[in-house]
Amino acid sequence: MRDVEDIVSEHFACQQDGTQNRSKLKLLVPSVANFFTPLALHDAFIWQDQRRFISHRRFVPPSFNDIRLILNTAQVMSLVRNGPLELVTFDGDVTLYDDGESLSPENPVIPRILQLMKTGSKIGIVTAAGYTDARRYYERLYGLLDAIYASDLPPTTKQNFVVIGGESNYCFKFAEDSPDRLKLVPRQEWLLKEMVLWEESDITALLDIAEACLKDTVKNLRMEALVVRKEKAVGIIPKPGYKFCREVLEETVMIAQKTLELSEVGNRLPFCAFNGGNDVFVDIGDKSWGVLACQRFFGGIDGGKTLHVGDQFLSAGANDFKARLACTTAWIANPAETVSLLDEISELDEMQQRKNR
Repeated sequence: MRDVEDIVSEHFACQQDGTQNRSKLKLLVPSVANFFTPLALHDAFIWQDQRRFISHRRFVPPSFNDIRLILNTAQVMSLVRNGPLELVTFDGDVTLYDDGESLSPENPVIPRILQLMKTGSKIGIVTAAGYTDARRYYERLYGLLDAIYASDLPPTTKQNFVVIGGESNYCFKFAEDSPDRLKLVPRQEWLLKEMVLWEESDITALLDIAEACLKDTVKNLRMEALVVRKEKAVGIIPKPGYKFCREVLEETVMIAQKTLELSEVGNRLPFCAFNGGNDVFVDIGDKSWGVLACQRFFGGIDGGKTLHVGDQFLSAGANDFKARLACTTAWIANPAETVSLLDEISELDEMQQRKNR
C-alpha cells in the first residue's frame, strides 16, 4: 500500500507540473485519469484492517469491497488532512435512502449532514430525479429539509444547501419562507458558461433519438414498459405490476449509450444514459456538470475540496461515474455505508484538529 501511495503521489506531483504523461503510474496504466488529491493508502489500510480484519483472515483474501472501502478512507483522510472539506455532494437513492424511498425524519444520515453543515461544509444533493417544482423534491427529502429548518444553524449556514435535479438541469436552494423548504434558483445564477451554449434544438434532437431508440428496444426485448418524455430527459418505466431484470436494463442502457455516441448531436451535447434499478433514463448533461454547478453556485469550490458520495460507479449505466471528472469521490453500497463514511469524516476531522492544536 505504501508503494502504491508513493506512485499515486508522484503522479499527482507530475500533474502540478503539467508532466503527468511522464509519471510512472501513467506508464503503467495509460488510461489513468487525473487525481484531485494524493491518497493516504497506507494509513487507510491500517484503519480498515482494524475494522475488517483483512490481515487476520486465513482463507478469505482481500475482496472488492475491502479495496473499495480502503480507497474511500484514503480519499477522506487526504481531504481532512488538507482541509477544510468545503463541499459534500450526495446521490439520492441507495446513497441517502433505500431505492424508491424518501429521506424520512428518523434517517440516521440527517444529524450527520447537519454536523457537516455546522462545521462549515456546503451540501448538495445531486440527483437524477428531474422535477421542475420544489414540492416533488420536498416529498423525497422532507426529513432532512425539515431538520435543517428546525435546527439552530444560523440562517446563512442554512443557505449552504442546494439540490441539483435531473443530473444537472435544475437547481433549488434552501428557503425557510417556502412551505417546501426549497426555492428554484434562476439559471443565470448557477449555469456554467459551457451549459449556456447548449442549444434547445440540440436538446430536442438528442432526446428524439433517445426516445426512438428506447421504443425500438422495448419492442425488440418485448418489455412491459412505458416511455416517459420529460423536458430534459426521456426514459422507460415498467408497467404496473412488472419489474425489469438487471440484464435487460443494462442492455437497454448500452444500446442507448452507443446509439447516441454514434449520433452527430451526441458528440456536441453531453448526456447520461443510466440504469435506475427498475427504469432506464437518458438525461441531458451528467453528474460531473451537476457537481461543477454546485461548486460554481458556492463561489468556485475546487475539486480537491469537494467529495461526491454515490453508489453508481460501474462504468456501464452508472450515473455517479462521471462525477469523478469534477471532484473526489466515495463509492458506497447502501445508506448504512454513507452513515459510516460520515462518521469516519467526523472522527478523522477531530483527530486532525487535536493534532493541529
